[in-house]
Amino acid sequence: MLITCVASVGVGLWVAGNHFLTTDIPAAISHPVRLWVFNCIFQLLITWGMIFEKLRICSMPQFVRFVHDLPPLRKHPDVVVKDLRFGTIPVKLYQPKASTSGLRPGIVFFHGGGGILGSLKTHHGICCNLCKKSDAVVLAVGYRMMPKHKFPVIVTDCMVGTIHFLKSLNTYGVDPARVIVCGDSVGGAVATVLCQKFVDRSDLPKIRAQILIYSTLQSLDFQSPSYQQNKNIPLLSQNLIFYCWCGYLDISPSWRSAVLKGTHLPAEVWEKYRKWLGAENIPDKFKKRGYLPVSREPLNEAAYLETKIILDVMNSPLIADNEVVSRLPEACIVSCEYDVLRDDSLLYKKRLEDLGVRVTWHHMEDGFHGVLTTIDMSFFYFPCSSRILDAVAHFIKGL
Repeated sequence: MLITCVASVGVGLWVAGNHFLTTDIPAAISHPVRLWVFNCIFQLLITWGMIFEKLRICSMPQFVRFVHDLPPLRKHPDVVVKDLRFGTIPVKLYQPKASTSGLRPGIVFFHGGGGILGSLKTHHGICCNLCKKSDAVVLAVGYRMMPKHKFPVIVTDCMVGTIHFLKSLNTYGVDPARVIVCGDSVGGAVATVLCQKFVDRSDLPKIRAQILIYSTLQSLDFQSPSYQQNKNIPLLSQNLIFYCWCGYLDISPSWRSAVLKGTHLPAEVWEKYRKWLGAENIPDKFKKRGYLPVSREPLNEAAYLETKIILDVMNSPLIADNEVVSRLPEACIVSCEYDVLRDDSLLYKKRLEDLGVRVTWHHMEDGFHGVLTTIDMSFFYFPCSSRILDAVAHFIKGL
């Protein structure tokens, strides 16, 4: 018992000390102390998860998911929630309690978490509020995650759940002309990948719009301005994103140095996609906090052979062909200033606009990655989460 207590205190002190020395908390973020404490708890969970993984008790993702799913779900009296299964895919259906004479918009929501964290429970508050504020039917789709399930399981599970929903819209009182796909982080990537895959599906209702909230949209370049500026800012650090990237794509973490140097891709690949990924496509105001262009070193052939799966558009929807991207539905894109993935949103916004796709863009100057998940938290609530949800609800009502 004493050994356990000493070990717990020791781990806690190590996490707090390491967090103090390596984590950047921008002054522009509202409630910086709150974010410091929130991220410290998050890092403590990850650290204990790593310890349990070393001891072969369970994997880190399994431990963190177990803990973050423990709190009871908050009830929203204006929303009716049902747990369903579409085949083997778990889903949650959210419907406004108030009756209506007509059909409502339908939102298919995919949660974030990098393929290792997040669940239908962690995003329950988001879906309840989205249902209530937009007066829409929301279907949250669950999917299998790491460490057991890797690429492309997230996309295929979400596609199955979405197709089930699209083929039964009448059952849920959804207007087939107003179906929206929405997601945060990796969930936003899923949303846009499905939009791209559905462009030629004449057997399904057309997707009316895509809502992408601080989404990961490319897996090639980890040296964009936002990656350099925000690599140590919660909740998504460079270390965590590499852990997710390597785990989901089954890539050895030993290639991290090659990826950061850009030697994992041939010069002709960088040149081909520079027109979409190059830093020149990002407005100068987003480079003021610091940006140092990285000179690409010669190709590491072994790294390329083991990482070229990143060129699959299911991993990098930002580099899909013009013929596909130009036919996508209009988009609502939300980016956060203090997020390593900020530039993915900026680059995709430009791609869509250049090809004539209508984009509504909201940039949160005090936002950080994962802030939306605090919408229903008490002490760890950040006002930015409400502004994101209000912006999204306003966009949906305008469709």
